[in-house]
Amino acid sequence: MPLFSSLTAVASRSAAGALARARGAGTVAAAGLLALMVGACGSLSVAGARRGVISAVGAENEYANVLEQIGGRYVHVSSILNDPNTDPHTFESSPSVAQQVASAQLIVQNGAGYDTFMQRIEAASPNPRRRVIVVGRLLGLPADVPNPHLWYAPRTMPAVAAAIAADLSALQPSHASYFRTNLASFDASLAPLRRALAAFRARYAGTAVATTEPVADYLLQAMGLRNLTPFAFQADVMNGVDPAPEDIALETGLLTGHRVRLLCYNEQVADPLTASILRTALRSRVPVVGVYETMPTPGYDFQSWMLAEVDAIERAVTVHASTQRL
Repeated sequence: MPLFSSLTAVASRSAAGALARARGAGTVAAAGLLALMVGACGSLSVAGARRGVISAVGAENEYANVLEQIGGRYVHVSSILNDPNTDPHTFESSPSVAQQVASAQLIVQNGAGYDTFMQRIEAASPNPRRRVIVVGRLLGLPADVPNPHLWYAPRTMPAVAAAIAADLSALQPSHASYFRTNLASFDASLAPLRRALAAFRARYAGTAVATTEPVADYLLQAMGLRNLTPFAFQADVMNGVDPAPEDIALETGLLTGHRVRLLCYNEQVADPLTASILRTALRSRVPVVGVYETMPTPGYDFQSWMLAEVDAIERAVTVHASTQRL
């Protein structure tokens, strides 16, 4: 994995309050309002527990989806970042988000500097019985991991699902066998994705690609693809920093010189530079594939989303087809 120097740099374009451009009044206001809601939200949580339903929150809707798959009928799940048609980096918290977090018995958040707004809201409603799964920590990653888009790594969701099943079982021991059964079903449902990754890697390993950001880099690596875009360029775009002119020239040359078979770009985040790169790719007849930071909905669960991304990448490599939106 390429080295990147600091958590601050990574977090500066991460979702919500973790980002320099999104940090500020919205999150602070929500945290303040949250402190006023703790009593009411605590009552909601207790009521939910009496009904036998666990209140859970996924900071990103891909984690919320896995929560739903493991928890089934015994869990009521809310997601915070859940709109694939908006830029998650501009997220601002709200009283409703504060209420969801305050009443949650189980929370799954990405960590790795991506959704630090969750820590602010959680701190405003301390609850020693609340269980919080921080995915970066679960995977044993450093806080300043260069690429925080952890859900694209094939090892991530099996580990997250197992942690969810364990925490749900601790919250409702009488339903532990139900959660274990759902976990086994979830793990089995990942087999088509594993097969698709292995089949692609066996045929096309070493194929060169370009990206605007490291959103799907973990997936590209699992497929055996070579990303020729310098990580410094990807990180600058991710963090809202102007890339060095020589890196922009190199990225442009990858496309105009047909040195890559496709361009992956962040469908949810657009700025003049990435729009220009996208136009260059299309003019140069390099297929483009849009990737997402939150799961496209409706119509997808986590597994079908990942398979759709793999399929779009394979179609770009094999038949030179673009998939700008799933």
